[in-house]
Amino acid sequence: MINSIYELKVNDYDGNEVDFSIYKNKVLLIVNTATKCGFTKQYDDLVYLYEKYHSEGLEILDFPCSQFLNQAPGTSKEIHEACYLRFQIGFPQFEKIKVNGKEEHPLYTYLKSHDPVNENPTRIKWNFTKFLVDKNGNVINRYEPAINPRDIEKDIIELLK
Repeated sequence: MINSIYELKVNDYDGNEVDFSIYKNKVLLIVNTATKCGFTKQYDDLVYLYEKYHSEGLEILDFPCSQFLNQAPGTSKEIHEACYLRFQIGFPQFEKIKVNGKEEHPLYTYLKSHDPVNENPTRIKWNFTKFLVDKNGNVINRYEPAINPRDIEKDIIELLK
């Protein structure tokens, strides 16, 4: 059983292992994304938030996921290149993962089990579900896909103080 988000390890889009402990003392916005989704335009707002608050301690962590109608086609590297070209993302992007089911990534098992919005761990409903994590690694909120990233800005500002 994982006791802290900082115990996790993930792979970046190139397959390099990343230890979550590098994100200690940072505010994290963790998002499962897809490049062929109706919510893909949210990348613009994620880029806006990252550029505005990264120097103050915000990290946006992008986890492509193709579990929902195969809306994240291609390899992790192809997805990264497409996102960089189309949206000029500067935030970390990771390998394509599963967020539900028997093969779900341990990160999402952790996030769902510490979800303050839902008492019981619930399935991720769709692409662009967002989890906000404070500087101590506590999951503060879960935002469903229709919530625009800019609508989370006030919550991010509060955590950065």
